[in-house]
Amino acid sequence: MSTTTEEAPAQRGRPSNPGERVAEWADGRLGLYKFAKSNLRKVFPDHWSFMLGEICLYSFTILILTGVYLTLFFHPSMNEVVYHGSYTPLQGVRMSEAYSSTLHISFDVRGGLLVRQIHHWSALIFIAAMIVHMMRVFFTGSFRKPREINWLFGWTLLFLGMFTGFTGYSLPDDLLSGTGVRFMEGAILSVPIVGTYLSMFLFGGEFPGHDFVGRFYSIHILLLPGMMAGLLVLHLILVFFHKHTQFPGAGKTEKNVVGAPFFPIYTAKAGGFFFIVFGVIAAIAAVATVNPIWEMGPYRPDQVSTGAQPDWYMGFSEGLIRVMPGWEIRAWGHTLVLGVFIPLMIFPLVMMSIAAYPFIEAWVTGDKSEHHLADRPRNRPVRTGIGVAWLTVYFILLIGGGNDIFATHFHLSINAITWFVRVSFFVAPVITYWITKRICLGLQRRDRDKVLHGRETGIIKRLPHGEFIEVHEPLSQQQLHVLTAHAQPKPLTLAPEVDENGVARKAGPIAKVQARLSQNWYGEHSQIPKPTAEEYEEITSGHGHH
Repeated sequence: MSTTTEEAPAQRGRPSNPGERVAEWADGRLGLYKFAKSNLRKVFPDHWSFMLGEICLYSFTILILTGVYLTLFFHPSMNEVVYHGSYTPLQGVRMSEAYSSTLHISFDVRGGLLVRQIHHWSALIFIAAMIVHMMRVFFTGSFRKPREINWLFGWTLLFLGMFTGFTGYSLPDDLLSGTGVRFMEGAILSVPIVGTYLSMFLFGGEFPGHDFVGRFYSIHILLLPGMMAGLLVLHLILVFFHKHTQFPGAGKTEKNVVGAPFFPIYTAKAGGFFFIVFGVIAAIAAVATVNPIWEMGPYRPDQVSTGAQPDWYMGFSEGLIRVMPGWEIRAWGHTLVLGVFIPLMIFPLVMMSIAAYPFIEAWVTGDKSEHHLADRPRNRPVRTGIGVAWLTVYFILLIGGGNDIFATHFHLSINAITWFVRVSFFVAPVITYWITKRICLGLQRRDRDKVLHGRETGIIKRLPHGEFIEVHEPLSQQQLHVLTAHAQPKPLTLAPEVDENGVARKAGPIAKVQARLSQNWYGEHSQIPKPTAEEYEEITSGHGHH
């Protein structure tokens, strides 16, 4: 029987500096030196678009900091009180403690209104930065293997962030937020069989009840932020492990990373950028009012504020419900409100399709390899077209969600706007997909011409035999690499109908669908062939090159 032993770490001389002694004590128990040595010099690629993810992180941090401050003064109660604060127009008005405490924060707490404004603007910027960040990841293909799980983490953060924002702006119990909560309650009631039970559970009885502010408060400050913080840590761990994808360039491959070390360069940039983001949000909050709850007064179930609009990121779901025809089905003494239930189902289906897209594209294209180089959007026309089509649907439904505002501000018929949104919901994405795909193919042709003939200089010369030509400047090796580094996969094809032994093969319907979709992704109508080395050599050797 044999045993193995491992030597203990070498004992170093006792340092004289107290700071060094503390550092050595901590290192002996936590292993910080070994961890720092192996990770702080980790190289990360550098590109301005990576700041979008940092804006998400910093705005979330600002949300936590300002939210902690606001919880010190907010009373999440629907008990009625008579207001006697410093805002004169509402003195003597009966309202909930939640609304009264929000007025107290806004007008009586030192810096309270500024912190409220920073908190709300941070929420808006947080959601906006997440969407733009995910679009950057989507259009560059940075969600592909091995980053599919991180895409799901980011998607879940976006999904939770939207509902965290909704519960947040519902807490003041003002007329605007109360109208939004009533809107949500109507959507919940449209769910067959369980809708009434869900509503009674959420509100603690008939709407509005006396518990929903307290329940939303617990969800808003504990449940959702805790889940988001955990997901954010996991997201950052995977980002640190996989690193960012890098854009094509000289010396950059799928197997290396060209960039700057995490410490001190990356950390120094990140630290400075945090204060820039904080300063910009604080400046916006100081000069641009958002959610002035005192203008519309406390919520009353018998009143609805005209021009009521949710925060922009919920306009997508509201637009679906506003433009949906008021269809109903009555049977066996029950009414199924399709005009609300169908949009309520479309919203999560769209969100689920976004979450599943990396796996859908990998299945369609048969791509199982790892990718650490980002795509240029023009080189993936189908994916880029799908992304633009989705954005088109989003903005179309934002118009639908604000159809009354557009009607009053631009003196248009609200029915005309509603029908425009209904038709555009189906037609506009198809048109924008086709246009985007054609633009991408045109840009690919231009890149091909640049590689073969060089950059147009605008200089016209006349040859001895009288021909006029434009002088082209050859591209540098860096530019040539950027334009030609992308791979052009071949589309999947079905196996021959008869094998080598003459036995007939029968392709299943799923295989046929996969092959057809793959042909659409990578077929001859979806990518322009890159110039070959032989073509480039022939052109640049003097035959046909000006």
